[in-house]
Amino acid sequence: MNPVTRRFNPPDPTVVVIIPFYDGASFIERAVRSVFEQTVAADEVVVVNDGSSPEERLALGLLAERYPFRIVDKENGGQGSARNAGVKASSANYICFLDQDDFYLPNHIEILVEAIPANEARFGFVYADLYEADADANVIRTGVVKLGAKSHPKTDLFDLLRHDMFVLPSASLISRTAFDAVGGFDPQFTGYEDDDLFLRIFRKGYTNHFVDRAVTVWCIHTASTSFGIRMVRSRFRYFMKLVAAFPDEPRRSLFYLRDYLVPRFQSYFVDHAIDSAKHDSQYRAEMLDILIQYAAVIFASPSVQTKSKLKLRITIFLLRHVSPSMVAGIGSLTKLPGLRAVRRLLD
Repeated sequence: MNPVTRRFNPPDPTVVVIIPFYDGASFIERAVRSVFEQTVAADEVVVVNDGSSPEERLALGLLAERYPFRIVDKENGGQGSARNAGVKASSANYICFLDQDDFYLPNHIEILVEAIPANEARFGFVYADLYEADADANVIRTGVVKLGAKSHPKTDLFDLLRHDMFVLPSASLISRTAFDAVGGFDPQFTGYEDDDLFLRIFRKGYTNHFVDRAVTVWCIHTASTSFGIRMVRSRFRYFMKLVAAFPDEPRRSLFYLRDYLVPRFQSYFVDHAIDSAKHDSQYRAEMLDILIQYAAVIFASPSVQTKSKLKLRITIFLLRHVSPSMVAGIGSLTKLPGLRAVRRLLD
């Protein structure tokens, strides 16, 4: 008797769109309108009010009278926890997210649903490209994902540790099964929660697929999560989570910290500390403290070269003892021949 071949028969796709909302009344109508103008309609639309002010919550309620979306109210906990709350409040088997200040192109859902592979029991997510625009939706670039990362789809753990992933939830469709399997977003992050989620889905053995088309307009401005002290704090927390999750394995010649995490993160922490010192920022002490905490991890690692540790020690010493004007001055003076090595520490 021939063995019976079992085929995976996924249910018909149902899609929920989840929009975290926090004091975003000036943007939210544009985002919501783009969802309801889709060529393929979402089965559910959930806007999660993440502890907005009463005035902003009132504006959201008035908008819900014009568009048939559901509002979920919660205490402020950040974008990751708001997205998790939206998933919990919905039932569709595929999940799309949209940030309140971004908006979908008209065929966002259609393109991503059509890219779901047939009969793939371990499907994790499909992602696409975006337009980058300013706050007024004036387009700056039309290929953010392709320009930001060269490897698509994601196939290599070491590449995911060495580089930012450039998989954005607002341009993705995620299997609820995969999302639930990894416990959703880690709410400790405000920035890098995306990389963290998709890395964990990858590590669980779920597949990912890339569509080389833009489906979303990503509007970047100084109020975005990508800017400011919250991103710096979150980046450091993500670095520490990766350090804990990927200890070095000398017997396998795998030195995660030295070969993947230092090249990815060190320039950020150094540059933030230097920039805040040059401008005598209100966050100068905190930026320096983050750099010192980062350096402690590096100093404790036997795999990182002594020369690299020495550069970090010199940088921290100068930032501790030199005035803001002198930090800026050193950056100028070290343009002279013979002092460029010092300049590389301060620029």
